Amino acid sequence: MNTHITPTTPAARTKKRLLGSIAALGLGATLAIAAPMAASAHVTVDPGQVEAGGWSYVTFRVPTESDTASTTKLEVHLPKDTPFTHVSYQPTPGWKTAVAQQKLPKPVTVMGNTIEEAPTEVTMTADGSGILPGQVQTFTLSIGPVPDTGHVVIPVTQTYSDGKVVEWKATPEEVAKNDTLEPAPVLWINDAPPAGDHHAGVTAKADAHHGEAAAAGSHAESDSGAVSLGLSIGAIVLAAGGALLAALAFARSRKPQA
Repeated sequence: MNTHITPTTPAARTKKRLLGSIAALGLGATLAIAAPMAASAHVTVDPGQVEAGGWSYVTFRVPTESDTASTTKLEVHLPKDTPFTHVSYQPTPGWKTAVAQQKLPKPVTVMGNTIEEAPTEVTMTADGSGILPGQVQTFTLSIGPVPDTGHVVIPVTQTYSDGKVVEWKATPEEVAKNDTLEPAPVLWINDAPPAGDHHAGVTAKADAHHGEAAAAGSHAESDSGAVSLGLSIGAIVLAAGGALLAALAFARSRKPQA
């Protein structure tokens, strides 16, 4: 039996290299997009900065990071040392919400009033399937008055349908030392948010105290963003370089032979 083998011409080989480079360029672009998205896929609060003494609507953004399970429960742990005296919620379709009020460890003074009890936890429980893989859900609360303090860390417990529990509770200081920890949502009040915090919705006041806080936050910023940016740039450069080399080779192959 005779087997016919099609000879490979220089033009065909160049075309193959060009197609491979184009595929690499697509992969590089995917990595460039995926790297920063992966770094930012965590529970956040918006706006990230509010003013002391007032009332504010804050929205918690909750993504489901699991590929196989959905988010079925969310617990927002409110501060007890600098409490909000009033918390209400905006109903979310498909979810039941409950606000728990408890006695504080010690009385605190809020706007001249002594407070012994305050809302300390808000629990959202899914009626149905919850937040499916690849989806994101928002939950809005009305809080006030905002305490006159630097910033407030608001830990969040996220429960999945397979029983997995994720504790978003690491403070900015802890994350600066170990960027593998799960960061808690933070409401920045008198302190300026760290540089690069895209969730802060109000511009910090331009005074000396805030300037110092911004400088400290800039030095404490997690290295994870820099790593993601480096991966993205590297992927693009490698892919673009491959495509350029293939294009030059293809151009040479198209020159008429002497």
